[in-house]
Amino acid sequence: MQAAEVLFSTPEMSAVFSAEAHVRGMLAFESALARAEARAGVISGSAAEAIAACCRVDLFDVEQIYREAVPAGTPAIPLVRRLTERVDGEARKFVHWGATSQDVIDTALVLQIREGLALLEAQLRVIGSVCARLAEEHRATVMPGRTLLQQALPITFGLKSARWLGMATRQLLSLRRVRESVLVVQLGGAAGTLASLAERGPQVVQLVADELGLRVPDLPWHAERDRMGEVAAALGILAGCMAKIALDVALLAQTEVQEAAEGSQPGKGGSSTLPQKRNPVDAVEALASARLAVGLVPLVLGAMAQEHERAIGGWQAEWAALPQLFSFTAGSVDRVRSALTGLEISPSRMRANLELGGGLLMAESLSTALARELGKAKAHRLVQGLSQRVAADGTDLLQAALEDDQVRHILGREAVEAALDPAQYLGSTETFITRAVHAFEALR
Repeated sequence: MQAAEVLFSTPEMSAVFSAEAHVRGMLAFESALARAEARAGVISGSAAEAIAACCRVDLFDVEQIYREAVPAGTPAIPLVRRLTERVDGEARKFVHWGATSQDVIDTALVLQIREGLALLEAQLRVIGSVCARLAEEHRATVMPGRTLLQQALPITFGLKSARWLGMATRQLLSLRRVRESVLVVQLGGAAGTLASLAERGPQVVQLVADELGLRVPDLPWHAERDRMGEVAAALGILAGCMAKIALDVALLAQTEVQEAAEGSQPGKGGSSTLPQKRNPVDAVEALASARLAVGLVPLVLGAMAQEHERAIGGWQAEWAALPQLFSFTAGSVDRVRSALTGLEISPSRMRANLELGGGLLMAESLSTALARELGKAKAHRLVQGLSQRVAADGTDLLQAALEDDQVRHILGREAVEAALDPAQYLGSTETFITRAVHAFEALR
């Protein structure tokens, strides 16, 4: 396993996209092809069983296959040659019957994609469950909402968690759509006509798909890579969503904010020179993994322009890009899961931060209350003046408002205090949290 996989992926995803796993997938295709052709009457049942019996990855030197793939241009050629050598008797001549190298490699990749999607979905469900719990537990935990990194209006940590939850829910739905679209068999022969199988071609394709638990595409897709582009785009968006959550966590953990922190454990988040440091390392690794993943998406999309019936570089580029894209996306998802699972929340710090700036984040609330009498424009100018005074004099908005004759005349002390209470200016927060939680629960 390479250093990047250790730092920015997961062992499980690395295993799914290992060279051994790819060879195993190619052998699964060859076994399914032989059995399907026997069922369709193309080859004998005994030949199919003889071929299938040799389609075990432990019978092959995986490293040698990939060394031989360099001059061959594809790992399918040395694999088929070695498989043919292992099959005895008349069955030997029916190995790889009617297929081409790309059929083997693409179908093996689709099998890997199926496993990779399952891993991502499982981790996303954990993230969703944690976010749903945080949303429910912190429905009323008031904190500053920030726009352009400045305090803007009060929100609740439950709402922030609900927005994370909404992204996780949408990404689960996205991966479902990818699964429906992409998990199809590839079998078209040399130029996508299945000419070597004559009229039995479509039947064999259906039977191979049945053997492997895949769907049948409308036609072979050797040089039409929209499905792979769809996978890449979906993973890039997923990684971007994880980056959003990770960045929120890192910003909440800043010394000047301290509203949340990743859970502590021995050896986590320290510094090689600063004893006091508690770094948000899960968020850091999630962000790095996400950026690595997103950077691969243009490579896959750019490789979609492929020549005629078989590509001369674009398809081959997918062999490296897609496994890495899955690996780095898995790293981003895993680190976000880790960050959120142990997240420590500080409601007291959130409340204290609401008071920073003399309560100016409640300026819109006060302006809205005054607007019923003055109109929006006049109320805005009045509260803007009060806000400037607060910023200049170091007072707070409550004092400034109560000392203003016009404000006191229109609202009175009780109404001013209500307008400046963060917990009373949360709009439809409760509704939005409930919607997010219900949408996630509906996926189960």
